[in-house]
Amino acid sequence: MTGTALRRVLVVEDDAKIAQLLLDYLRSEGFEASSVADGQVALRQIEAAPPSVIVLDLMLPGLDGISVCKAVRRFSEVPILMLTARIEEVDRLLGLDSGADDYVCKPFGPREVVARVRALLRRSEGRMTATPPPWSIDEASFRISWRGQWLALTRVEFLMLRLLLSRPGRVFSRSQLLDAVHDDLRDVSDRAIDSHIKNLRRKIEAAEPDCDCIASVYGVGYRFDA
Repeated sequence: MTGTALRRVLVVEDDAKIAQLLLDYLRSEGFEASSVADGQVALRQIEAAPPSVIVLDLMLPGLDGISVCKAVRRFSEVPILMLTARIEEVDRLLGLDSGADDYVCKPFGPREVVARVRALLRRSEGRMTATPPPWSIDEASFRISWRGQWLALTRVEFLMLRLLLSRPGRVFSRSQLLDAVHDDLRDVSDRAIDSHIKNLRRKIEAAEPDCDCIASVYGVGYRFDA
């Protein structure tokens, strides 16, 4: 794969078979890939030589995946793909709240993991923002324009959209969206979040027809796709 050979992927996974399977697929696609089975050891390696992407298992000896992710986020914005065998919503939310950029639930197909790694690389390298984005944020006036048109946003909608736009491609849980509008929690619930997202989609589409850029991530929350 042209241009991928120098991009390093660190797989942090204590199941030797899963780790080797991922290494085989990543290397066959041109990535430079290595693995480590212990969270504490992984953290030391990441601090010493940050990889291009981290594929991080949730359950690890030494230091669990969430702790590793939180520690990495103190010094690096390297893209992190979380792997988890626990499908309950609370675990997904914990993984995302720790700073993970995406997640995959086991059992998974290795090709899906490779595709997610590629997507994270594209985002981190800024390819999708090579041209100016269609939006502009006026923090002082609590306004966001889209294709030169000011969107008619409520305060809650402004705060939610600003958060989504801050990290295109990253999944934000409903709890994170609630935190973003904490001053207005008196009238915001999980169901209200969904309603506000529906309104945001409608208002963006009014400025740019057929623009479907806010994606739902089942059981977790929402993602802005530039």
